Amino acid sequence: MMLTPFHLAIPVTDLEQAKAFYGGLLGCERGRRSDDWIDWNFFGHQLVTHLVTEMPSFPKHNQVDNYAVPIPHFGVVLNWSDWQALAIKLSTARIDFIIEPYIRFEGQAGEQATMFFMDPCGNALEFKAFQDIHQLFAS
Repeated sequence: MMLTPFHLAIPVTDLEQAKAFYGGLLGCERGRRSDDWIDWNFFGHQLVTHLVTEMPSFPKHNQVDNYAVPIPHFGVVLNWSDWQALAIKLSTARIDFIIEPYIRFEGQAGEQATMFFMDPCGNALEFKAFQDIHQLFAS
């Protein structure tokens, strides 16, 4: 199956912060924009940051591997070396990780690298990578 880009629209309370975070820190290319929203090339997907006066309630959490995983969250699956480079970049930028970069299911089916953090407006992101992408849906 050929993957196609997803489209996701998220709320932000400050478009300048969105520019700094998504455009600056994460390096996403900016697309169409207005006074109320900005399109981003989010690793080949269309992410739109929409200006709101206040954020919806903060994410809830589920326990996964003894970590409080924020629900909802979004992100992408990167290749292993890109994930490692992003983890170093975020650490160097002193991002406050919700869950520090680590390896889940080490030595098991579905082994993956993962990390969680929030954008400046409180949207939770997860980036992950697999040594073997064919393990993406392994159980």
